[in-house]
Amino acid sequence: MERIAITEKAAEIVETLKQKYGALIFHQSGGCCDGSSPMILEKEDMYIDESDVLLGYLQDLPFYMNRDQFEYWKHTHLTIDVTEGRGASFSLEIPLGVRFLIHSRLLTEAEEAFFNKKE
Repeated sequence: MERIAITEKAAEIVETLKQKYGALIFHQSGGCCDGSSPMILEKEDMYIDESDVLLGYLQDLPFYMNRDQFEYWKHTHLTIDVTEGRGASFSLEIPLGVRFLIHSRLLTEAEEAFFNKKE
């Protein structure tokens, strides 16, 4: 089971960015402006620590979310998509005239049991 997915259109943008920049990382922080939108950054430009949760991999890129933000999203499945328009973030897709966004749905009962087991 996967907690995250990516649309074909968004995957194409990721591949374009990988060719241009090399090693990349997705992160969703929950900050101001577009900070609650998924951002793609050069791997060396993002400091990941214990306050970040690894949700999975998209196009072989790790996708992290700030732990506080994760508390709001832990009962959802996320799909990364792309739309035309400029976001207000430092994400690498912005100069292409597009921005990443998230579509979400509640986890199924089976997914909920798998991902959010009570210890």
